[in-house]
Amino acid sequence: MARAKTSAFFCQNCGYESSKWMGQCPACREWNTFVEELVDRKALSTSGKIKPATEAKPVPLSAIKTSDEERISTSMPELDRVLGGGVVKGSLVLVGGDPGIGKSTLLLQVCRNLSGQNLSVLYVSGEESLQQIKLRAERIGTFSDHLELLCETSLDTIRTVIERNKPQIVVIDSIQTMYNENVSSAPGSVSQVRESTGVLMQIAKGMDISIFIVGHVTKEGVVAGPRVLEHMVDTVLYFEGDRHESYRILRGVKNRFGSTNEIGVFEMRTEGLVEVENPSEYMLSGKPKDASGSVVACSIEGTRPILLEIQALICHSYFNNPRRTATGTDFNRVNLLMAVLEKRIGMQLSDCDAYVNIAGGIRMNEPAIDLGIVLAIMSSKLDLTIDEKTICFGEVGLSGEVRGVSMAEQRVAEAAKLGFEVCILPKVSLPSVGKKYAMKLIGVANVREALDAIQA
Repeated sequence: MARAKTSAFFCQNCGYESSKWMGQCPACREWNTFVEELVDRKALSTSGKIKPATEAKPVPLSAIKTSDEERISTSMPELDRVLGGGVVKGSLVLVGGDPGIGKSTLLLQVCRNLSGQNLSVLYVSGEESLQQIKLRAERIGTFSDHLELLCETSLDTIRTVIERNKPQIVVIDSIQTMYNENVSSAPGSVSQVRESTGVLMQIAKGMDISIFIVGHVTKEGVVAGPRVLEHMVDTVLYFEGDRHESYRILRGVKNRFGSTNEIGVFEMRTEGLVEVENPSEYMLSGKPKDASGSVVACSIEGTRPILLEIQALICHSYFNNPRRTATGTDFNRVNLLMAVLEKRIGMQLSDCDAYVNIAGGIRMNEPAIDLGIVLAIMSSKLDLTIDEKTICFGEVGLSGEVRGVSMAEQRVAEAAKLGFEVCILPKVSLPSVGKKYAMKLIGVANVREALDAIQA
């Protein structure tokens, strides 16, 4: 029977389908996310009989044999760390980020490294011409003939090329430009993105091909399209950072083959993205000397200790409602810590403007930086200068207590390697650190003792 073209409404956040427009999605409870799309629906068979699919048999768990998945190194240790050790064959990786952040540049460098290992790589671009890609490639470096380029948006054509050439790595730039002829809606719509990703997933799993997908992001910073897109892929990577700054952070938010706590740090240069092997050194570059309101704290991202500078500026407010801002950390957490200081040690902050910043453009939400935020606020309010060779870490509770954090010894070791001489840490973490490092360790049990430590 002929196809019936109908109109349906889809939620752009979760992909929920409805026959009419609704202000709020009943599935994800988001407002004003429904868009109208044309869909094709094949008429149901009038015979009433359904042809059974291939017979499926359940398998006991004990009968399943496992083996370590074979990974392909990208020759970029920062990227391999985030991926969990390399690219897994047959995996589907989604890379998202703001426009101009460097997604295409990163993947083109990955293609160069993989093609240099005599792996067949196919780079499919739906946004740029072959000449534009060539110009970027000349800036990055030398490429081997194992890399092939294809400018195409038709998914059927792309599938034909993949089945004929059988590449080992495929890059799709981007999923919002791909067009599936079986779906009547426009490229980039909810239906197109969902169906196109489903086709690519079948190719990756069926032909054992590793596929990288570039995804556009919305103004909220999440991948555009239905939320189900992130559920379908194996790995989701976000490229973060200010495109006007030179440093970028690659963060994994989903990974079926590794940890989601690792990050990779890159620097954007003329010749492309360059890995930053020691992020702590770059985070502390340009730290002011003899300035109040500045302290160095230590955070952990995955297995990597990262030292960062926390800055605070506390000044008297001339308005009824003081201004509070937080850059690089949670705004509500900063307000909570200021309330703790006002309640537990009597520091008057209710009539002060407060500005807290993590230098370097990085964002950290680990509770271990609580003590650093508290000390920076104390330092600015009392106009005390904290010695530049002092570092701190610890979680602060509502009672003003300084609680222990994980991997305390690794944090102290990283600080000692960079030449720090004093470390203010939770008192309960002192036994786990020991006395093997040539640093003065000051254990504090609450914010009052932390204040005494910087006043000494």
